[in-house]
Amino acid sequence: MTALPELERLRASIDNMDAILLHTLAERFKLTQQVGVLKAEHDLPPADKAREARQIERLRQLSVESGLDPAFAEKFLNFIVAEVIRHHEKIREGQE
Repeated sequence: MTALPELERLRASIDNMDAILLHTLAERFKLTQQVGVLKAEHDLPPADKAREARQIERLRQLSVESGLDPAFAEKFLNFIVAEVIRHHEKIREGQE
């Protein structure tokens, strides 16, 4: 069956992309951790709705340019932002 080598090649590429995504997310969370510390030190709220709205709009546009569904990009960002806010709240409470 000639499709199997191609399937394996594509799956290996997907695996590599998954690793890149996870490492990129880890780096992003390291940066947002620093933001959380700064917010806690300066008594700023964990969430910034205006920035979130700007980011969603920016990523929706980038997704259109990249051929990705903007609704998916927005859901993905909302998921990440919710996790970041949860971390910021924990930092604020002195749990991280």
